[in-house]
Amino acid sequence: MPLAVITGASGLLGGNLAAALLAQGYRVRATRRPTTKVGHLDDLAIDWVNGDLDDLGALSNAFAGADVVFHCAAAVSIVKTVTPAIRNANVGGTERVLAAMRTAKAKRLVHVSSVVAVGVSTDGGPATEDTPWNLDQHGLADAYSITKHQAEQVVREATDLDAVIVNPGYMLGPRDARPSSGGLLIKIAQRKLPGVTPGVNNFVDVRDVARGMILAGEQGERGERYILGGDQLTYRDFFTMVAKVAGVAPPKLALPRPIALLIGYGGDAMFKLTGKEPVVNSTQVRYAYHPGFAFSSAKAERALGYRHGPLEPAIADALAWFKAHRML
Repeated sequence: MPLAVITGASGLLGGNLAAALLAQGYRVRATRRPTTKVGHLDDLAIDWVNGDLDDLGALSNAFAGADVVFHCAAAVSIVKTVTPAIRNANVGGTERVLAAMRTAKAKRLVHVSSVVAVGVSTDGGPATEDTPWNLDQHGLADAYSITKHQAEQVVREATDLDAVIVNPGYMLGPRDARPSSGGLLIKIAQRKLPGVTPGVNNFVDVRDVARGMILAGEQGERGERYILGGDQLTYRDFFTMVAKVAGVAPPKLALPRPIALLIGYGGDAMFKLTGKEPVVNSTQVRYAYHPGFAFSSAKAERALGYRHGPLEPAIADALAWFKAHRML
């Protein structure tokens, strides 16, 4: 049985990836901090080992004998300024993963990036793997997008290693213990969103992304990147879909951009005053109104056989999981 090692297995993507790997006959080893809670993954036969992204020796030991390493761990944040902690986690952590790959002589790396490391469409069509990173030109660059873009560059420069990059869209599904992206589903189900913005995003079942990552590990071309996306929807259409699955009325009020920006600037000010991550800031507001945050998975479909299914099952399963874990 081939051995897959996962960093960040306690997260939404990592947990679903572990389940998909086990279902496909892989042995799964995963790193975790001693303080990381993994009870929501007790049903999975994961070989847990202590290994922080700061600890090169622990990573090297964890990667020993790996046929493929899936680097999912990252610091996710909406803060605008790159802090030392975020840079160390996303860029420095990736550098240490690459060093551990060399020491352990692991065979292949699948590096998990994001569509925020791709770029915004400017020609009316969806962005592709060849779209230059330009979020800074659209007021969309924040600590997460900047450091994910930089981490990709680090992987691309490691030409001595067999590595591929995947760029998932906005993922939805069960096992979202934090919660991460599923927090938006909870707010819609609880009718706590104040209104709707006209922007767009690419939404995808996390389990489709997990299967796409396995395909990338097995069939991806060395040095290539693959967008793993789903349905391109306006936020109004997405909110309506979620509300229908949840059995509640969708938010209908169209939020005027000036008002939303005032709220965002308030979040900026609070962060400067307190140093605490705000609920929303001005960069997040710009995302919510941007018409070009669209992405094509055609390359992954063509090269890997990647496919994505409908979103409703992902939404329903996520909501059921949140209810079962008393998060909703």
